[in-house]
Amino acid sequence: MRTVLPAYTVEVGTEPLVRPARNSVGGWPFLDQAQDWPECFCGERMALFFQFDIPWDLEPFGGDHLLVFHCRAHNDASDPQLADGRLVPKYWDAPQPPYPAPFWRVLIQSRAALPGPEAEPSLCALPLDLRPFVDTPDGEDIGAQIFKVGGTPSWAQYPEYYRCACGADLVYVCQVPEGMDFAVHPGQPEQPYSVRADTYLLFLGNEVYVLACPARCDPAATWPINQH
Repeated sequence: MRTVLPAYTVEVGTEPLVRPARNSVGGWPFLDQAQDWPECFCGERMALFFQFDIPWDLEPFGGDHLLVFHCRAHNDASDPQLADGRLVPKYWDAPQPPYPAPFWRVLIQSRAALPGPEAEPSLCALPLDLRPFVDTPDGEDIGAQIFKVGGTPSWAQYPEYYRCACGADLVYVCQVPEGMDFAVHPGQPEQPYSVRADTYLLFLGNEVYVLACPARCDPAATWPINQH
């Protein structure tokens, strides 16, 4: 029998948020007190695409808060930089050729108690609802191809795993399905390579699998794998 791991669907609500919520698309980011709102190398503040509390039964990050930021002006795929079989030191800040640094920031925060004073200005703030479900892998060990946290990745191509520069093997946390778009407020600048003027994409709309360092060597010690 194949192992069925704890999993939760992440469902996007339709009623716009008017106050902070810990589980949201856009909205008010819940960041650790010492954590600033991330900025891209281009100087533009990154957009908060989504955030949620990781359910307690999803080890090793249960109870932590996940936030996914991405630059509106740069829309591309991630490219892992390796050295001696590991991701390079401080890979969350390492160059992403042809760019001098990543255009995204994925954070796992352990002390994110209070919301920021202002909401994400570009994306429409919507609630997220996490619901437990049975993510039974198929004959090729592929899980459900949905927006989810936990469970088994639904690799679109082949499994990818990486070792952190600290030596720990990164652990799968969540995934975003291919082609998922995020609504933006009217009048916002259009995102390059997006499918519509009124939505933004993560990593060109690729299927995204978020891995993170279980040793927690840095809140940004995460890696977003892109496949299509």
